[in-house]
Amino acid sequence: MVLVPVPSVADLTNLDRVSILAEALPYMQRFAGKTIVVKYGGAAMKDPTLKAGVITDLVLLWTVGIRPVLVHGGGPEINSWLGKLGIQPEFKGGLRVTDADTMEVVEMVLADTMEVVEMVLGGRVNKSLVSLIQQSGGKAVGLSGKDGDLLRARQMVEKDIGFVGEVTRVDATLLRSLVNSGYIPVVATVATDETGQALNVNADTAAGEIAAALQAEELILMTDVPGVLKDKDDIAAALQAEKLILMTDVPGVLKDKDDVATKFASLNIRECRQLTEDGIIAGGMIPKVQCCIRCLSQGVTAAHIIDGRSRHSVLMELLTDEGVGTMITG
Repeated sequence: MVLVPVPSVADLTNLDRVSILAEALPYMQRFAGKTIVVKYGGAAMKDPTLKAGVITDLVLLWTVGIRPVLVHGGGPEINSWLGKLGIQPEFKGGLRVTDADTMEVVEMVLADTMEVVEMVLGGRVNKSLVSLIQQSGGKAVGLSGKDGDLLRARQMVEKDIGFVGEVTRVDATLLRSLVNSGYIPVVATVATDETGQALNVNADTAAGEIAAALQAEELILMTDVPGVLKDKDDIAAALQAEKLILMTDVPGVLKDKDDVATKFASLNIRECRQLTEDGIIAGGMIPKVQCCIRCLSQGVTAAHIIDGRSRHSVLMELLTDEGVGTMITG
């Protein structure tokens, strides 16, 4: 797999820097005051350098008047804590099987609950992201789907995967208040059902539903894979890598898995459906693309799938002419 190298700042001349700003200006003007939902996961969540780059990108967008909302899962961290507790992670159809013990760990890792505090973890992923944003000069508030009844879900009992839910309702009142007050919301994807039972929700799906509820301008999905692969066996291999680090997103669409030059820069809904029928969009890629299609049908302008392993991929996708991933539109 070939990844496009990004030149370091030291390699840029003064003219390069000015040219970059000039190219970015119309995009900054276009997105100023608009809400951008970013689903965060994969290697960009584990690697400290990549994590720092994502946070810097978000704070830069926030600084120039764009309103980012960060939605995250906690796959690698959940796996780590399950291992410490002697619980073997299990997946069915790309979704984590979440029994009662696993659900407790999911809540511990993702959200800030009393159980977590008592067990020392205390909202590890969510609060660390909030801290990093604020260290970079931004203002952030961490919350889970339980706060303000943000995410309501029903248990997916038909799939026999435990306390896993699909989103049935989004109340974005709290998110709108935070965004309008100048904060970057950082959302952990734990929801509740009608009885108050906590449910683990796929972060891709949650990000799409949140984007739709906020009438966001753009939805960006970050992951470790370069795109939709032409051979479904190849994509299965890529999805195995996702499962190993508990990925929840995909970044772009390639005709040839070994050549990023064959990436689809853009697709529309009709083309996505045709690629699905042709078996090019397959396996775990299907729910990711469906997530994009759902939010587009509910008013989101565009959805992007990008490779989180590329430095500053969020900025490159939003603020440059060529972008780095695949943009899906209606």
